[in-house]
Order: sequence, then C-alpha cells, then structure tokens
Amino acid sequence: MRKRIIISLFAVFTAASSWACTNLLVGKSASIDGSTIVTYSADSYALYGELYHWPAATYPSGTLHDVYEWDTGKYLGQISQATQTCNVTGNMNEHQLCIAETTFGGRSELADTTGIMDYGSLIYITLQRAKTAREAINIMTQLVETYGYYSGGESFSIVDKNEVWIMEMIGKGVGNKGAVWVAVRIPDDCIAAHANQSRIHQFPLNDKEHCLYSKDVISFAKEKGYYQGADKDFSFSQAYNPLDWGGLRYCEARVWSFYNRYTDNAGQWLPYLLGEDPMPMPLFVKPNRKLGVKDLMDMMRDHYEGTVFDPTQDWGAGPFHSPYRFNPLTFEVDGVKYGFERPIATQQTAFTFVGQLRSTLPDAIGGVLWFGVDDARFTVYTPMYASMTEVPECYRVGNGDFTHFSWTSAFWIHNWVANLAYSRYNQMVHDAQALQDQLENGYLTAQAELEQKAMELLLSDKKAAVSFLTNYSIDVAQQALDAWKRLGETLIVKYMDGVVKKEENGRFISNKYGGSQYPNRPAFDENFLREVVKQKGEWLREKAIK
Repeated sequence: MRKRIIISLFAVFTAASSWACTNLLVGKSASIDGSTIVTYSADSYALYGELYHWPAATYPSGTLHDVYEWDTGKYLGQISQATQTCNVTGNMNEHQLCIAETTFGGRSELADTTGIMDYGSLIYITLQRAKTAREAINIMTQLVETYGYYSGGESFSIVDKNEVWIMEMIGKGVGNKGAVWVAVRIPDDCIAAHANQSRIHQFPLNDKEHCLYSKDVISFAKEKGYYQGADKDFSFSQAYNPLDWGGLRYCEARVWSFYNRYTDNAGQWLPYLLGEDPMPMPLFVKPNRKLGVKDLMDMMRDHYEGTVFDPTQDWGAGPFHSPYRFNPLTFEVDGVKYGFERPIATQQTAFTFVGQLRSTLPDAIGGVLWFGVDDARFTVYTPMYASMTEVPECYRVGNGDFTHFSWTSAFWIHNWVANLAYSRYNQMVHDAQALQDQLENGYLTAQAELEQKAMELLLSDKKAAVSFLTNYSIDVAQQALDAWKRLGETLIVKYMDGVVKKEENGRFISNKYGGSQYPNRPAFDENFLREVVKQKGEWLREKAIK
C-alpha cells in the first residue's frame, strides 16, 4: 500500500468498539442473476470516505513493503513485496475477489502489539496478491503466521465469483506470532451476515471443501482455559468472543434484521436476541426468494423499520420519527444502564459498497463494486468496475479530507444532504429515496447494454474495454454527485423554516399573481403531542382567564 493513502485514514474502530460495520452475503444460487454478493459499511466517526486504488505492478525480487496500520497510519514494519500485484479498486480486485470485515475484538489478552499485519493491511495487501477466495485465505493466514497479527478479533467476508466464505481470526497474545482462525464456506443457496460479533460456532472438522481452520484453533483454547469439552462440540465464538448484551442487541440484531426480511421464520430467534435463549442464530439460512443487487442496497439502509426494534416509533425518535440517536449508544440513568438500538444504516459511515461478482462474465467486466459514501440511507450506490484504471475525482483520495469541506467531494456532498435531512427525517427521506431509486435503477437497467458493448470491445482490445468501463464509472459517479448536490439545494428551498413548499410536477407553485405561494405547515403527529402533554401538559394547557 502507498503510504500517502494509509496515513490519510484514521480510526475506523478499536477492539473495544463493538458497534461498527456490517457485512451481508449472498451465495450465487441465492441471487437473481447468479452473482455472489457481499456488502460492507465502514462505520466510524473519524474515517473519511474515499475509493482507494492500487494499479497492477511488478517489483524486483527482494523488494520490501512498508506496512502502516489502516486505522491510525502507525508504521508497523516491513514485509516482502510480491513480484507481481493485481489491480485493486476499493475492496475488489481485477480477478473478482472481494474482501470486507467487521471487528469483534474478542479476548483482549490475545492482541499482539508486536505483530506487523493489522486487519486492514491484511485485506488490501491480500487483494493485491490473490485471485480466489481460497487463495486469499491461505495468503492472509500465512502473512500473520510469518509477520504476526497486530489487530483484535475480526470476521472477514472473503468472496470470489464462485464462493462465499466467512473467516474469523484472533491473535495469540504478545510475542506469539500467528493467529487462531476458522473459515466456513457459505452454501451457494444461502445468505449470511456478520456485524461485530463472532458468528462461527461448531464447524466440521473433516470437510476441507467447506471448512478450513488453523491446526491449533481448539488446542489453543483448551490451553488458555477457554474450553474443556470434546473437539466436535467446540464453538469458536464462545471460546474467543463470549457473548454479552451488547453483542446481542447491537450486533446480532443486525444479522437478524437481514434474516427477518428474507426468511419466513426469523421470529424464532427473538428470544436469543433478548438474552432469554442461549441457542444462537445459524451462521447461514436459505432465503425465501432470490435477491438482487438492489435488494442488498436497500437492506444496507435498514433501521429495523416495522420490527420490534424499530427506533422510529419511540419518544427518542422525536416529532419527525428519526431512527438516529446521536448521543453515545449506551447511557446510564440513576445507576441503570441502557442502550439505544444500533441498526445497519448509521450516520457515521465513511463508505459503503455492494460487491457484485459474476462467473458468467470475463473478470474485466464481471466484478462491480457498487460504491457509496456516508450514511447508506442517504448515499447513491454507483457502479465502479473492478478493472478500472483510475478513480472518479469525487471519490479520489485527497479530494477534501475529514476536516476540510469540498464541493467536489462526494463524501462531503452526501454528508451535507444527510445532515439537512436528519432534522426533518420522515419528510425529507422520501425526496432522497426517490432520487436514489431513480439513479440506481437507471444504472442497473443500463448494465446489460453497457456490458454488451464492453464484451464486444474485449474480443479485440482489452485495454479499450477497460478504458470504456473506467470512463463509464467516472461519468456515473460525477452524475450522481451533481444530482445529489441539486437535491441538497432543493431540500433547502422546499423545507426552509419548518414549512413544506407546495409542488406540482416537480416544480414549486407560485400564487395566481406570480408571487410566492403560501406553504404547507404540517402539524406534529398525535403520538408526539401526547408525549409533550405528559411532560409539560399542565404548563402548556390553555386556561380560562380571570
């Protein structure tokens, strides 16, 4: 990785922070078009949203590669550089390999502060070296075995155009190189998810087609006193990331929300989420229908709407039924600890993507990173082809940063619009959703024709095909930025001073004299007003005067 990129990144999360990031996964037989699909939200209050790019390159034998911690930019050491690296766009490479993660932290005594490979470097260095998910698992585990594992417990989504894997890894403590880990292949006809809580429990010990693991993953747990039973009953999650209340309600509940939307029996796992039943949810489930890319985009915008966890229906939602809670997730009142719900979509997202990988197409065309910045509820997922050779200006590293606003930065434009909408959520979200659907459905509709043109070019000139896809990706990113900027301008005008201007056919209405039409002044809903009366009704109540 290039030092200038890594040092621009700040803390995404720490081992103690168990409320960041979500991955959703879909096997190729569970998707509409035979794609494998993986999603990611990089959630942090201190990470700037941008699209990284490493071009393919060759290096002389013996070249060393500097490693900087992804979270902080801290220099960790050097490793041997590969003589040939792959083109990498964000979290996907030119061979249709995509890697994402969520941090579960786990047992803090297993962190190795002397290691060189942190989880972020593992992802991006592996993407520059591997072609398949199985090869990526081998490279990642060999890297930590050789150079030491610097981070806490991680769940990695490792996906290629044919296979979907979840690998969970944690270190062995200071001075002990390597890690204990297990990787499970998700069946092609299933969906899965993880969200900052280890999810692999029992796993097959003699099925290398569907499960790989370190030779000491069980013996090390016994040695440390984490487990004393039979090998066949061993649970990676229970040994290395014992469940607590936060792991249930802030992490596992997000997985449940995905299962709840696409299975018919998710209610059976509610007692588990409420701490009343120790039987965990399965690692993977069969969906009740096949999913498409747009389904995953919309799932990443989920706030538990319509479920028992729906945060838009309690007093904390305010008069505009906001799903957001900007104060710390947990709080204490009169010595009692509480916690707000933590949904999939959240305001502190830096970037998010839906990775689409297709074995039915050549690699130059098949891999698409549907990329967005900031809160998924208020982003536009644009198609970034993994073979592209340059990044759109609006996503480019160095176009603005976390402390400097830029009108040409997609991260800042989406933040601007989102922060406008947060104050009047249930009114403005409909404007945003309409534009999201218009743009994203338009890109999806255009995809087949676009890729047919790319296929025709690919037959005679691969560089021309890649250039065509690169230019298209750059164009749609700029188009989305311009449209979102116009949305922000519209929201300022439409909702100024607490009112809603009247519209007809997408235009604001003037009065019959050509002047300003008197706007609508929507009332607060009755449930909110009843809560106000409970709090201060006697003071606010109209009374007869003497």
